[in-house]
Amino acid sequence: MRKSGNIVFPFFLVIFFLLAASGNTWSSDSPPVEPSSAEHNKGQTEQTPLLTQGPESKPETAMSGGKSETNVEFVDVAPYESNPVAAKAVRSSISLFTERIKEKFSLWLARSGKYLDLMKEIMRANNIPEDIAFLPLIESGFSTNAYSVARAVGPWQFIAATGKRYGLKIDWWRDERKDPVKSTEAAANYLKDLYGMFGSWNLAMAAYNAGEGNILKALNRSKSDDYWDLLSTKHIRNETKEYVPRFIAAKMIADDPQSFGFENLNYHSPLAYDEVTLEKPVDLDVVARCAEVGVETIRELNPELRRWSTPPNVLSYTMRIPDGKKDLFQKNLDAVPEKERFTIVTYVVKKGDTIKKVSNKAGVPVNVILELNEGLKPLKVGEKIYLPPRDKFFMDRDDKATVKKATLKKPKKSRGRLGGKKVLVTSLPRKDGYVNN
Repeated sequence: MRKSGNIVFPFFLVIFFLLAASGNTWSSDSPPVEPSSAEHNKGQTEQTPLLTQGPESKPETAMSGGKSETNVEFVDVAPYESNPVAAKAVRSSISLFTERIKEKFSLWLARSGKYLDLMKEIMRANNIPEDIAFLPLIESGFSTNAYSVARAVGPWQFIAATGKRYGLKIDWWRDERKDPVKSTEAAANYLKDLYGMFGSWNLAMAAYNAGEGNILKALNRSKSDDYWDLLSTKHIRNETKEYVPRFIAAKMIADDPQSFGFENLNYHSPLAYDEVTLEKPVDLDVVARCAEVGVETIRELNPELRRWSTPPNVLSYTMRIPDGKKDLFQKNLDAVPEKERFTIVTYVVKKGDTIKKVSNKAGVPVNVILELNEGLKPLKVGEKIYLPPRDKFFMDRDDKATVKKATLKKPKKSRGRLGGKKVLVTSLPRKDGYVNN
């Protein structure tokens, strides 16, 4: 863990008084107010009457097996209203959620009903204050499909590098940043590490938004160990200055929405499901038929899946199906011949074909062709290889962002001569339907 030699951390936990909140979520594809563009995450939040929160003091931290175990009980120290900067920031966030984006925030609160209990349970299991489970209100509006301009994904808005660092699988077949359970586990571990580094949940959340390196620099430059002191400096971005106040405000509103003018919220039912283990890949429409539900229901329960089937690059895959459907599903699946469970296209190699040429023709990344054709060597005429089915294969948002990024690359420039005259030769980027992940 990195520590700043210029920072003196208090030994008592700063208590923030987050008034309870209920969670609503973003639109599934875009973040709540303005997407945060931080090192790992993006988001915003807020809630009811001003919380009580004073200067941050830290709970004692016991080190065990290299991991920190903290006393997560919050203790009231002083109303945070006594800090004019904090009080003003929280009031501004409350105004944002209850006036300017009230309709959108209502949707986020309603969506929180699906995931909040589950996320609180994961926080408690990791010895983290359960109120931290309200962070997705400002990160994603509790949307598993939230996607930011910085390509942060899922309810906790992980960028790929941080998600992988905390054990999330991200490849062409799946993106566990979208999974409400796996991503929450990863977020809990990350936040626990940040708390161990800063000794303050305010600073831990700020670092979750901006990156720990940026917060360490800001604390060094300001000669302070208090998040609220950073709000009057230029050492952190406005997004990070708004982050904790929005979290506090969002939680307050979620805890007592009626007091803030949110009436008749239609909360989503808590997530409930059965799990089945599949030893071989199965198309999602086959899973849906066997569970006797629509494909969208299966996708909603398994938001990490990016393609038309479960991943064929794993030995087994644990699939979620609607609660109470396990026996029915297994009975129906047993009746489906194995060759009809997983759809794949056979392509006959033609003269002059290379893997790259086939990739361009089919609009499929090279690595996908290699995954579907284990041990594939230089192609031979007449050889049969597997490709994804055209009628079931669609680009998702990350595919499109990757393609867009590739096509926006600056053209390569080189100098050449033509007829004794200097000319500028420009190699324009090729606009393929896909690029390799």
